[in-house]
Amino acid sequence: MLAVLPALLLLLLLSSRSACGVFQKLYCSFSDSCDFKPNIRDLEWDLYKNVFGQHLAQDLVAEEVSRFLLNKSPDRPLVLSFHGSSGTGKTLVSTMLGNHLYGSAMSSPFVHQFVPALHFPSAERVAQYQAELKNWVKGNLTACSRSVFIFDEMEKMPAGLIDVLEPFLGPSHVVFRTNYRKAIYVFISTAGQEAIHRLILENRRAGRDRDEIKPSDLQEVVQQSVYSNKTNGLYLSSIVQQNLITRFVPFLPLTRTHVERCVRAQLCQRGSCNRDDVVEAVGGDMTYDPAEGHYFSTTGCKAVAAKISFFL
Repeated sequence: MLAVLPALLLLLLLSSRSACGVFQKLYCSFSDSCDFKPNIRDLEWDLYKNVFGQHLAQDLVAEEVSRFLLNKSPDRPLVLSFHGSSGTGKTLVSTMLGNHLYGSAMSSPFVHQFVPALHFPSAERVAQYQAELKNWVKGNLTACSRSVFIFDEMEKMPAGLIDVLEPFLGPSHVVFRTNYRKAIYVFISTAGQEAIHRLILENRRAGRDRDEIKPSDLQEVVQQSVYSNKTNGLYLSSIVQQNLITRFVPFLPLTRTHVERCVRAQLCQRGSCNRDDVVEAVGGDMTYDPAEGHYFSTTGCKAVAAKISFFL
């Protein structure tokens, strides 16, 4: 009798032409649930309250994630590529995304983060990494179609590795009724920062406010810069060439005002909101570029915590 069960299960699965058969429906229900608890309103609030100086990133991430999740049958996954200098909020935003989709980003089994130095340390083992990454993504999407994959420090990613994801990012991939099109991918990189800085500096010298900069001003510039940057994991990538990235999200360099807002926010977390002296001291102790104008912090908000501890 036991020997007949696999055949019966297979027959039941194959007999249904509907979206989910008897057993497929149970599988699909499990695959789609994944403890998925999206709260777009809280994501938007978190972005606007706690990410400083990034009106483009705030708008683009909020709009694209909202549009994607409202579509019950998306024709392809959501693929966001974050670009900008260190300390501008790229990793912070990716963490917020995980938090407001699953309640806790890095502790959720459905949010997966990859760091080249840890997961792909050797450029000589690209073929092995490609096979492992493909199987990992496929396995996790089979378990949960709403999986989130975050690839940090793309500028350190071995060349050609990320292209193994191309079949997962297009509009046609479905495996055992698990919809690959419901996943979210985030690439994080400093690639493109020179192009972003150049445009921001030109705007400043022309007397234009940085808040007047529109996504269209940087979208193509960043895409071309990333595609032609030899030290970036998306260099000459088929993912870029096939237009499989939903949005290139530019993170702008931060001014002293933005850095001081970071200082104030972190001081408040420590119960010291009124320490104007520390805000002023940390803001003045940062390194800015270009030196003659003191326009942009070279480290963004990354060094703020250490400097606060020094001046408190």
